[in-house]
Amino acid sequence: MGNGTDVVDLQLDRPHSARMYDYFLGGITNFPADRDAAAKTIAAFPATLIAARSNRAFMRRSTHYLAQAGIEQFLDIGTGIPTSPNLHEVAQSVNPRARVVYTDNDPIVLTHARALLHSHPQGSTTYLPADITDPTALLDHPVLRSAFDFDQPIALSLNALLHFVTEPHDPYGIVQKLKDALPSGSHLIISHATPDFDPAAIARVTGIYKEAGTPIQARTRDQIARFFTDWQLLDPGLQPILRWRPNPDEAHSTLTDADAACYAGVARKL
Repeated sequence: MGNGTDVVDLQLDRPHSARMYDYFLGGITNFPADRDAAAKTIAAFPATLIAARSNRAFMRRSTHYLAQAGIEQFLDIGTGIPTSPNLHEVAQSVNPRARVVYTDNDPIVLTHARALLHSHPQGSTTYLPADITDPTALLDHPVLRSAFDFDQPIALSLNALLHFVTEPHDPYGIVQKLKDALPSGSHLIISHATPDFDPAAIARVTGIYKEAGTPIQARTRDQIARFFTDWQLLDPGLQPILRWRPNPDEAHSTLTDADAACYAGVARKL
């Protein structure tokens, strides 16, 4: 790299959780190793595609709801591959002036994000490399500080992320530090995998991800509820993800809570 140009090894011969998720969502930014690992996951838990797409639908519903409620700043941690429609597209479809900052700790994701993210000209969409396990560095990052007004409410999106933050990293301490940095009127959005509905299947999935080099930790409803401590959960509270404000076309779905295997909630800082 004598010319000063950063070269990123995309490790196309190894499965990558972000590209696997892209595959589950029907995206095109995935490769044979990702698809092989994804196939193993689907074999272990046939509802994997439903779970991934239920998370994505929740992201769209919650973002749309908060944008309509007047939130103009969105911080999405653990972005992953920006499979369209992504958070900024949803927020800016409601409010073209919405400002969105995406973060991820993976240079593979960063490479794809730079190629795929395009903002509405009236708003802004920014990407910064950061690791949720170092929340202080993330919060102090100059890109974040220049993008947002920390005197105004911010929506913190932790969609399908915290099950990748295992206990040795102190997930509750991390989330509390992020919450403490946000002003009153801010919102916390979480979707999180759970073993509550089909523990055997989730145990098999956990094993596959660990084998691929990405440990995950599904949590019970009570464990997930702890992330919202001291904030006001919005109706309908912490729910199986399919039941969080479903759109009319989703309200009568034949899918089950076990299919989606996630809880979801949105809370407000008073």
